[in-house]
Amino acid sequence: MSRSVESLTLSVTPETGPLWERRSITVAGALPGSLVTVRAVTARDGGDWAAQATYLADRAGIVDLGTQAPVSGDYRVADSMGLFWSQRREAGTTGSAEPSDVERPVSTVLTAWTEPGTGHLDVPGEGAPAAQDVREVTQWLRGADVERTEIRTHGLVGTLFRPAGDGPFPTVIVLNGSGGGINEARAAQYASRGIQALALGYFRAPGLSDHISRTPLEYFESALRYVSSNLDPKGGRAIVSGQSRGGELSVLLAATYPDLILGIAPFVPGAFAFGAQGAADPAEGWSGPTWTLHGEPLEHLWHDNAGVTWQPWNDEPPPTRHRDVYVDGLHDRGLARASRIPIERFRGPVACISGLDDRAWPSSMASRIVLDTLERHRHAAERLHLDYEEAGHGIALPHLPSTDIERVHPVSGVHYSNGGTPRGNAVASAHSFEQVCAFIHRTADPTAGDAPHSHEEGR
Repeated sequence: MSRSVESLTLSVTPETGPLWERRSITVAGALPGSLVTVRAVTARDGGDWAAQATYLADRAGIVDLGTQAPVSGDYRVADSMGLFWSQRREAGTTGSAEPSDVERPVSTVLTAWTEPGTGHLDVPGEGAPAAQDVREVTQWLRGADVERTEIRTHGLVGTLFRPAGDGPFPTVIVLNGSGGGINEARAAQYASRGIQALALGYFRAPGLSDHISRTPLEYFESALRYVSSNLDPKGGRAIVSGQSRGGELSVLLAATYPDLILGIAPFVPGAFAFGAQGAADPAEGWSGPTWTLHGEPLEHLWHDNAGVTWQPWNDEPPPTRHRDVYVDGLHDRGLARASRIPIERFRGPVACISGLDDRAWPSSMASRIVLDTLERHRHAAERLHLDYEEAGHGIALPHLPSTDIERVHPVSGVHYSNGGTPRGNAVASAHSFEQVCAFIHRTADPTAGDAPHSHEEGR
């Protein structure tokens, strides 16, 4: 879609492509020294999200969003994707910015216009005339050549995304966090990068429990065996990558079934088994068990913890602003020892993705505990830590709005903060996606390149 008035020309390259692909956005034909405003409006599930910024045209009458920072607007750094990650809900919009239907592309209308009368004031003239141009940007979730198959076998509930071409492919099991459901969007984006991905539900999915409480680890054992036996994964086994509670679960599965897993890439993980917290069955509460094995609940850090006198999942403030329940919980050393995930049992590659400003739980600390434990136990495979200074708990897919920091939990309805800054979360989301894709490929095929033994990176 394009409409041009006067000589202003808005260009987007590419106009159509995958969600993860960075766009180049420029405006040409502006009066040198004039102000040009660009607005982005994206139709999402619950309504429109939008961002707007104003730029100073250079001496050639050009604005390049990749190299020029706005002088006003919703973000203030040079970033060609700034008008995507800085979006906020328009009036009346509800819900999340995360796509729920991988068959429906994300459509964004970009409108650029001159600010009339602006321009260099030390030269004669009336300034910039009124002019505008419009482009529509399409970000697709599932590529046309990616096969989508619902999995309802072996007791499993999930969706498989298979890349085009002949396998075997690197294969990853994608696990959601405490919101539950099936993370088809991330799995579909992995498939567009040559990675076979099984988005696996384990609660709040068809036919499964509405709560995370007492989730049996045997369910995931079945998934791991199903992948190895039926999906022909490169390397013979699955890589496991979960978010938040799914990150905790990734570490736990590696320790419980080390011979069934090729590698793990947990996002904002835990290093301990925690109670059910905000996704709990109300009948058991936040301090009830999350995981079971052989029918018995696994010990967890909130089980009558002697060091904890309060909890953050009831919408009440903590005792003081300096208290952290995840720090207080470690004062009960016996319980901490019993609920620690023994990751040293796992010998495969590990990549931990965390935010230093994670306000939901201390994922940076947990990642360091996991990786330090492996190093002290002479772990020989790759250890990668992507630890982002200005990121919080919401490290998500690239180029989605990252402004939704104060959240309401989808299960408990409790208010909480993910932490981080919009820019920091956006950088972490885009950078970590690229790094994890590369990690998955080299884990499945170590001969493809020299993998680093141990590496820590933050941005």
